[in-house]
Amino acid sequence: MDQLKPSPPNSSPLTPLGFLERAGTVYADCPSIIYNSTTYTWAETYLRCLKVASSISSLGIRRGDVVSVVAPNIPAMYELHFAIPMAGAVLNTVNLRLDSRTISVVLRHAQSKLVFVDYQSESVVLEALSLFPTNSGRPLIVLIADDGESGIPSSKSDICGNYEEMILNGDPNFDWVRPESEFDPLTLNYTSGTTSSPKGVVHSHRGTFIVTFDSLIEWSVPKEPVYLWTLPMFHANGWSYTWGMAASGGTNVCLRKFDAAAIYAAIRKYKVTHMCGAPVVLNMLTNVPDGKPLERPVYIMTAGAPPPAAVLLRTESLGFVVNHGYGLTETGGLVVCCAWKEKWNKFPAAEKARIKARQGVRTPGMAEVDVIDPESGKSVKRDGKTLGEIVLRGGCIMLGYLKDPEATAKAMKNGWFYTGDVGVMHPDGYLEIKDRSKDVIISGGENLSSVEVESVLYTHPAVNEAAVVARPDEFWGESPCAFLSLKEGLKEKPTEKEVMAFCRSKLPHYMVPKTVVIKEELPKTSTGKIQKFVLREMAKAMGSTRTSRM
Repeated sequence: MDQLKPSPPNSSPLTPLGFLERAGTVYADCPSIIYNSTTYTWAETYLRCLKVASSISSLGIRRGDVVSVVAPNIPAMYELHFAIPMAGAVLNTVNLRLDSRTISVVLRHAQSKLVFVDYQSESVVLEALSLFPTNSGRPLIVLIADDGESGIPSSKSDICGNYEEMILNGDPNFDWVRPESEFDPLTLNYTSGTTSSPKGVVHSHRGTFIVTFDSLIEWSVPKEPVYLWTLPMFHANGWSYTWGMAASGGTNVCLRKFDAAAIYAAIRKYKVTHMCGAPVVLNMLTNVPDGKPLERPVYIMTAGAPPPAAVLLRTESLGFVVNHGYGLTETGGLVVCCAWKEKWNKFPAAEKARIKARQGVRTPGMAEVDVIDPESGKSVKRDGKTLGEIVLRGGCIMLGYLKDPEATAKAMKNGWFYTGDVGVMHPDGYLEIKDRSKDVIISGGENLSSVEVESVLYTHPAVNEAAVVARPDEFWGESPCAFLSLKEGLKEKPTEKEVMAFCRSKLPHYMVPKTVVIKEELPKTSTGKIQKFVLREMAKAMGSTRTSRM
């Protein structure tokens, strides 16, 4: 057997792009995408993606070039998850909630050659390009018009056309570009993590293939599900379900914007079977005045922040079946899931919700998950009490951070990926997060850096010291809470509202502190370091904020 080695017939590079080609044959006449009055079949989606890939190539985009997308959950956003890498390029989906300054940083760091921009984001992206240094090359822009529009005329030199024109002019027989190696990069996603500068997470074709199959198996997704896109596709590529729906021949129900009423209307109209979302979405669904139970079960996968047991209980009482998972941008999708045991169904509803709030065990495709003592590097006791850092090992872990070998080496060492999240391991082997990475706030499923908010607060002329921590929020899960001390000798002290207004002028809306607390002095260690854990407890003791949806 030692003589039997990999050869061309048995070693084709793994890639999720082949899921679309197969769907175009197996599910040719089945609906692939529904958006407003538009419905595509899988045969049509495959053809549209081929044509877009052809047009991308005709613009001079080559293997390994980065192509970005700034768009909500619309058909073009879904199609570009296939079309961009089918042209050999690396897909970079950009968070819609970012401001022009941050988008500019992302596009420059990625060295993006081309950006697909939804018409509602045109002004913020053009502003981002205006912030580029004069001697640096700017990416070309392709505009995505809304449903039913052929395109948006523009005389701006950065804009080289519109999306539907690229489909009209594309080659339907385009020979799409397959990866030379399954470790070739497929996606580039930015996460702020705990620092003020974004980190570019690079995932391979192989890793994405593995996490896509893994996510379908763990959730027991059947063939031809009807999937409602409430999770942003820009967020870790929709936890890989963008590619997963092609593998399963599902129907992608796209919503540009949504609220509870829109979700319930889509569920009824399209007979939705599956959806994903952060706990903020669950909370939204349970805060509807009439609160009528569903006619048939809808399966929800939630992740992004530990969901409160009370929210899980309320959600399931309406007829939703909630699965709870854990993952990071660096894992490409969910790699830990609260795998349910039949015997737990006998427990009272409140106890079931408490168990389901745990993150759980590794998914079938993950090699190992553990909670280790950072000092010794050894596994912590499985007592549900001893804290340690959550570490992961498996084929879907990122290749690394783009242009940041130091951060890559710090996160990937000793054979593990160190998440920075703190958790415990229960006696039954189920993981539970006890605290997030010390400085990261998760608002609506999105990570935001406290350091970045603090850096803006420190530019306020009256601020002496600033520290930002997470405060529980009834809608967003967590919201930024700023603790400040002011400079001495001020003639006029700013109010909390004035500080918020100052931040709003310099930060994306979701990063603006929802609470500002002005104190005489902030708690510090003997070495002068601000004790954030003390402030986190103070913020927690304040109770949940009741911010409205933005």
